[in-house]
Amino acid sequence: MEDTSAFATVALPIALALIMGTLGLSLRPADFARIVSHPRGALIGLANLLVVSPLLAFAAAELYGLEAAFAVGLVLLGASPGGTLANLLTHLARGDTALSVTMTAISSVAAVVTVPLYLGLAIDHFGAGFAQDFDLAGVVVRVFLITIVPLSLGMWLRSRDPARVAAAEPRVKRVAMVVFVFVVAGAVASELDTILDNFAALALATLSLNVVAMTVSFLVARAARLDDRQATAISMELGIHNSTLAITVGASIADVVAVPAAVYSAFMFITAGSFARLMFRRNAAEPLAAPAPTG
Repeated sequence: MEDTSAFATVALPIALALIMGTLGLSLRPADFARIVSHPRGALIGLANLLVVSPLLAFAAAELYGLEAAFAVGLVLLGASPGGTLANLLTHLARGDTALSVTMTAISSVAAVVTVPLYLGLAIDHFGAGFAQDFDLAGVVVRVFLITIVPLSLGMWLRSRDPARVAAAEPRVKRVAMVVFVFVVAGAVASELDTILDNFAALALATLSLNVVAMTVSFLVARAARLDDRQATAISMELGIHNSTLAITVGASIADVVAVPAAVYSAFMFITAGSFARLMFRRNAAEPLAAPAPTG
């Protein structure tokens, strides 16, 4: 495994833990239980996120002939859970925010299994050259410590003092946004020469993954007879991945593996933001109602 900088080994995990803790502040046990009470929308969304998205990442890496390390990084990104910003954009688009939060929460917990699984498959498939140094158990532990632990801590804090947490949450989210920008900027700066040398291929591959994943997930949701608001939430979840997690895990293997997630971050706000604006107009055409049972 290549040596990584203090940014990758210290700053990145701390930043991700802060972001995941912020997500925990906005979650309740009911967000996990919703998959039982309203299963169809959540299951369709999670199937898109946990199966379709990684497979599309494999396809994009093959289609654009990415070199092995970049291909592994793209699959790692595709296997990463939805990000908290997907919840915000879903809300702004008048989508099903409750469904969005449920998918983010469950996929973040599932990441302990799915991220190492797809990462190992990608390393084997693309012959990335660091398979001998790849420690699957270490990745599982790392993902657990920087996702589940802070997520649980945030939920615990909310349960202890909901009023105080609700008052502090907007400020904490602003801090998390600054941290996110710092992480992406740091990842770009650390591999700037590599990004510039390979920008065309990486830009096309990451942009294609973003647009195709959002489009396919929306069409699958509508084909499953979910309404526009639910389809909006699912599509947003596929468009806004937790790229901080992909960058953190990728950099722990080799800095270059984190590059696709950093490039992806530059596009996802533009595409997802444009989609949110389009769906806001479409969703606003109908009266906003309480979410209907989807099971």
